[in-house]
Amino acid sequence: MAFLTSVTGKARPAPGRATQSPPATRRGLTALVSILMLLGSWAVLAYLLNDPTRAPSPFQILPILVSETLSGALPHQLGITLGRVAISFALAMLIGAALGLAMGTHDRLNAWADPWLVVALNIPALVTIVLSYLWLGLGETAAIVAVVANKVPLVTVLVREGAKVIDPDLDEMAAAYRMSRSDRLRHLILPQLAPSLAGAARSGLALIWKIVLVVEFLGRSSGMGFKIHLYFQMFDIPRVIAYALAFIIVMLAIEWLVMQPLERAASRWRAP
Repeated sequence: MAFLTSVTGKARPAPGRATQSPPATRRGLTALVSILMLLGSWAVLAYLLNDPTRAPSPFQILPILVSETLSGALPHQLGITLGRVAISFALAMLIGAALGLAMGTHDRLNAWADPWLVVALNIPALVTIVLSYLWLGLGETAAIVAVVANKVPLVTVLVREGAKVIDPDLDEMAAAYRMSRSDRLRHLILPQLAPSLAGAARSGLALIWKIVLVVEFLGRSSGMGFKIHLYFQMFDIPRVIAYALAFIIVMLAIEWLVMQPLERAASRWRAP
């Protein structure tokens, strides 16, 4: 946005009045209280049900988490799953952002590709996963392809809608200044798409890790989904919950410490 500021004198504000988010300390305290209330509700419900094998309490899950972590089994499987999430996320964001930008800035392409996009959005994730394994085999490539195929349509839609509202006056200014394609992308397009990209990243991350677990559950011999499948077959509900909870905690940490700050930073330039 440095180029826009130097040319226009100020960054373009978004319509409406900007609202300031609460301080980080207050947000963190609110989140902590909310989590404690959730754990308390879980403990009370487990106590009322009084069935440790089917409805374990947090006090039963904690020792399992500790023992699995100290043994190295949980960190190992968690690392494998996070690797798949990272690769799938990066590929889906790159492909979806490129398609969304192209469709949002070219009406004819959007008219042709929109029916395909609608179909892709409505194909059940389970169907995509099963077909990927049937076509590509029970390998790592099929797992990544299945996850990316489920994520790309969502990113494409969000980026396309953001690209549709790119200010045409800025394009005319770029033409008048004879900006190169790379400079136009860097100084004009990406700053305006930043909120859409950040929203696609947050929603996509929440979708991807769930699909990765299903992919591992159905056809991989490693990862958190595989371990959940293993304990499901053993009807070991406490360990199923422990492994699921460990992964949820990691993904929540990524959401709070990485994705939300990035989204706030992406939208900050719009403030007056």
